[in-house]
Formats: sequence, structure tokens, C-alpha cells
Amino acid sequence: MELNFDRFRLSFARLDAQWVNFQKIDNTLPVITQEAIRESVIQRFEVCYDCLWKVLKKYMINELGVAEVPNSPKPILRLANENGLLEGDMERWMKYANARTYTSHDYSGAKAEDALKLIEFYIDDAKQLFEKMTGEKWK
Repeated sequence: MELNFDRFRLSFARLDAQWVNFQKIDNTLPVITQEAIRESVIQRFEVCYDCLWKVLKKYMINELGVAEVPNSPKPILRLANENGLLEGDMERWMKYANARTYTSHDYSGAKAEDALKLIEFYIDDAKQLFEKMTGEKWK
């Protein structure tokens, strides 16, 4: 069974594109537009993160032959790290996992701001992982 990276690829491309928009935000834009761009980046991060850990699980089963793969993000990330798949430090990957959890339950916006500070690093780390798993160069 061939591993399909389409959902991860699409979600990552959308996050990457919206991150570029976020970096161009200036104060001349209406506040509602600025907020919409921020919220879109966070939502795209959440979707991309979910696609990443799910395809990572399938990759470890199908390509690496790992027999016992857990069914939740943090243990999957730890296992991926043990199998040499993750670039960057493991603590940062745990911060991504925490940011994903926090943003879906944060109604004050404080955790979203914290997540925005991590997204640039997440994009770099996810790109390296994508390239490692697919053998393709990202853009």
C-alpha cells in the first residue's frame, strides 16, 4: 500500500502561504483583517500538525516497519525521534504538540500568540520531515 502525502502536502502549502501573509501584516489593515489572518495561520497550523502526525504514524508503520506505533501525537513524535526522523530538538516538537492542544481550547487568545511565535520554527521542522519522508524537495 503506497503512502499518500497529499493531505499533509496541501495543509502544509496552505500554512506556508498564510504564514507569508501573516508576515506582511501592517497596521494600515483593518483590525478585523489582521485578526482574521492571525486566526487563519493558527487554524492552518492546527490542520497541518494533525496531518503531520497522522502521516508520520503511517510512515513508521509502512516504511520503517515499526510494529507498535501509538495512536496519539506526543508518543508518535517520541517514536519518530527515536527512529531518527525528526530534525531539531525534541523539546521544540513537544512545544508544537502543546501549542496544538492549547490553541484549540484557548478563548482568550494568549496561547494563540504563543503558538504564532513557534510557527516559523514549525514550518522549518515540518519541511525537513516532509523532505525526509517523501524524498522530495519542498518548493
